[in-house]
Amino acid sequence: MAGNDWINSYLEAILDVGPNLDDAKSSLLLRERGRFSPTRYFVEEVITGFDETDLHRSWVKAQATRSPQERNTRLENMCWRIWNLARQKKQVKYVVELARALGSMPGVYRVDLLTRQVASPDVDWSYGEPTEMLTPRNSEDFMDEMGESSGAYIVRIPFGPRDKYIPKELLWPYIPEFVDGALSHIIQISNVLGEQIGSGKPVWPVAIHGHYADAGDSAALLSGALNVPMLFTGHSLGRDKLEQLLKQGRLSRDEINSTYKIMRRIEAEELSLDASEIVITSTRQEIGEQWRLYDGFDPVLERKLRVRIRRNVSCYGRFMPRMVIIPPGMEFHHIVPQDGDMDGEIEGSEEHPSSPDPPIWSEIMRFFSNPRKPMILALARPDPKKNITTLVKAFGECRPLQELANLTLIMGNRDGIDEMSSTNASVLLSVLKLIDKYDLYGQVAYPKHHKQFEVPDIYRLAAKTKGVFINPAFIEPFGLTLIEAAAHGLPIVATKNGGPVDIHRVLDNGLLVDPHDQQSIADALLKLVADKQLWARCRQNGLKNIHLFSWPEHCKAYLSRIASYKPRHPQWQRSDDGAETSESDSPSDSLRDIQDISLNLKFSLDGDRSGNDNSLDSEGNAADRKSKLENAVLSWSRGFLKDQRKAGSGDRADHSSSTGKFPALRRRKHIFVIAVDCDSNEDLLDTIKMIFEAVEKERNEGSIGFILSTFMTISEIQSFLISGGLNTNDFDAFICNSGSDLFYSTINPEDGPFVVDFYYHSHIEYRWGGEGLRKTLVRWAGSTTNKKAGNEEQIVTAAEQISTDYCYAFEVKNAGMVPPVKELRKLLRIQALRCNVVYCQNGTRINVIPVLASRSQALRYLYVRWGVDLSKMVVFVGDSGDTDYEGLLGGLHKSVILKGICSSASNLLHANRNYPLSHVMPVDSPNIVQTPQDCTSSNVRDSLKNILKS
Repeated sequence: MAGNDWINSYLEAILDVGPNLDDAKSSLLLRERGRFSPTRYFVEEVITGFDETDLHRSWVKAQATRSPQERNTRLENMCWRIWNLARQKKQVKYVVELARALGSMPGVYRVDLLTRQVASPDVDWSYGEPTEMLTPRNSEDFMDEMGESSGAYIVRIPFGPRDKYIPKELLWPYIPEFVDGALSHIIQISNVLGEQIGSGKPVWPVAIHGHYADAGDSAALLSGALNVPMLFTGHSLGRDKLEQLLKQGRLSRDEINSTYKIMRRIEAEELSLDASEIVITSTRQEIGEQWRLYDGFDPVLERKLRVRIRRNVSCYGRFMPRMVIIPPGMEFHHIVPQDGDMDGEIEGSEEHPSSPDPPIWSEIMRFFSNPRKPMILALARPDPKKNITTLVKAFGECRPLQELANLTLIMGNRDGIDEMSSTNASVLLSVLKLIDKYDLYGQVAYPKHHKQFEVPDIYRLAAKTKGVFINPAFIEPFGLTLIEAAAHGLPIVATKNGGPVDIHRVLDNGLLVDPHDQQSIADALLKLVADKQLWARCRQNGLKNIHLFSWPEHCKAYLSRIASYKPRHPQWQRSDDGAETSESDSPSDSLRDIQDISLNLKFSLDGDRSGNDNSLDSEGNAADRKSKLENAVLSWSRGFLKDQRKAGSGDRADHSSSTGKFPALRRRKHIFVIAVDCDSNEDLLDTIKMIFEAVEKERNEGSIGFILSTFMTISEIQSFLISGGLNTNDFDAFICNSGSDLFYSTINPEDGPFVVDFYYHSHIEYRWGGEGLRKTLVRWAGSTTNKKAGNEEQIVTAAEQISTDYCYAFEVKNAGMVPPVKELRKLLRIQALRCNVVYCQNGTRINVIPVLASRSQALRYLYVRWGVDLSKMVVFVGDSGDTDYEGLLGGLHKSVILKGICSSASNLLHANRNYPLSHVMPVDSPNIVQTPQDCTSSNVRDSLKNILKS
């Protein structure tokens, strides 16, 4: 094939297909006909990101394949790849333009757009660049005002396979790695900005905004790790897509989940609702028709909670994100509204001299017997939902409208009707039959081809004829073409269902109609075409108000929403922390205060809510002493430990000269995290001793520190260590209660075994339901009874003695009869209770903790709080584990899977998941290694050698 014959504009139509992308995919691949026309599968470099040479090479390789079936498969795979990239490019364009526009707004110093770094021949070379600055549109006005690191940037984080493009459906296993890389970048840039503009103090992000499900999942984890507010924009939603795919009937639910990983995507969107302060949407239709499908959002409950908050009435631990409608921004600076008419040439000016008519004009005008009549323009693919046939009927049955106007239908691009998908071909054939039925020849244009860059010229032509733009779709989620038409000076007629209602409310430049009412459509079109004063008023209103859909207006609304909610930052970053403690505030003083006060107050390491029963202490004295206790703990937690001698003596063979100021784990070469969820304490003890034995030399030298990460409370851990002959100082830290509590081992035995990190509690308490959540859980536990038993024995009971302020624990008497974890999560989300439900110890215990708390998030906290390098951590897990098991595997840290340990947990806890564990397991990651079955300490050491040298 020579020259540009094989470069076809077919995919340009694909870029504009709207929400029903699966129909477009079917149209592209022509599956039902079993035919492949390769000339239809290519598109210019500017759209796909491929260069022409690469495309041609792929084409030649496919054509050289002798087997027709293999050749078709090659071509099909290539087309899917191109299609996905084209779609991705369109979606990403919005986010890029948002970042660019925000970076130009007064008061915004820096905007970072975080995405994946890919160095692959399948994508443009720029995708491999770690950083790219987004130049402001009006850069001349901003360059002088920009600071050293200010502006908007694309920052590409390496995660997953480095050398190949991966479809978003296959990225889920690598999301934790992206989160860790993004966390590292944010901390680094915060410190850099602190040196430049923050007087030496880190400049924390104001907000983290996730776009699409995978980024929403990432943003939720980053929001929790940094204690920074989160925003979310779904764009296209998984539950809506699932409903559409099921209606099509082509794939079963299991096939849909296997192909699109749809349930993992939906869970990410549910988590985004749990974590977000604000969810940004384009229209009310998106809220009422799409978000209402989610467990975590109820429009009615959202309004009730908002009213209670305004009245300062308790919501009983319930939270709902605020849905905010902010239409997408657009660039209008390049658009020059058409001022001429068909009776004369357009008047040129010095700035915009007149030019020859665009070729697309003659392509359209050749259809008309009287091209000077006003043009009714519809721009939509031939899909039944676009309702084009009703428009043609309305035009065909209204003789006055035919006398006054022509009709132009831009229905994508096509070569032949036989090569179209059956759905699109059916609509086009219906249109042609209606044209013939009403004898509309010479009055209706339906060109076969147009380029994407010619669309503005089509709008200009319609405006030149003093025409009208119409969108008669049954439901239009947003209606971007209505805004484009208004920017070119066209009045509009639009469906009253969906986004056009919001657009019309702002622009006031046309009429809304019932898309099912043919007569209503005809009357509205006739009214605008016949009444020149009304036409002129609608045109003027559109041009006057169109700036409200510009990027600056979008950013103003966006920033005002961010300013409306309470900022969140890590407690230790706040300026009101005061100066460093004095020299007299030694670690021994602080820890001795903790020991003394805890004895007097009967202070529970588990955060017992029962308070102080000592009648000798008045309420005021108890409060004072509790305050003194917390201040003493916070003094230690801030890291101002001055007593070098005592710090050094408590540290195992610590060779660091900087002892005492920070927890010992910060000074280790590696941190080993034992997060093995064994069925019994005996198994866990054997596993710990095996790991200790594998690194006995390094452990004695002090180069390796240990963290025990478990579902147990700190009291249970203490009993476990004592019974197993272990010392608390064998571990630097303890992640307890499935990640809701963090303790450090103390330096001297005389100061007590542990100290709690209160800052961690303030870090994870976001949207914690407290007493309202606890009461709901107790009611739920009371309803879980064994119906088969004569006395309806209760299956789940509250475990008050092991519950803490941030972990409500429940004991399960019959693990086989308890509802799956997904059902309890759903129940709580429906009631707007945001939390993380973890089934533990092979289903015999349930821990309910704050929504952004987890064992994996606790490791990220240690990085943010103490600078403990995540890549220097090694996490030990078994074959399976508690229901938070998947979070322990991905990320920058190394993972060692101890084969043969905890294998029974997978059968019970993970059998009824929303999505298979395989959808999120990074099996090919270089950061994960598996030991042989029933491993020994020697096997563990060999595995560590392999993974630590990679």
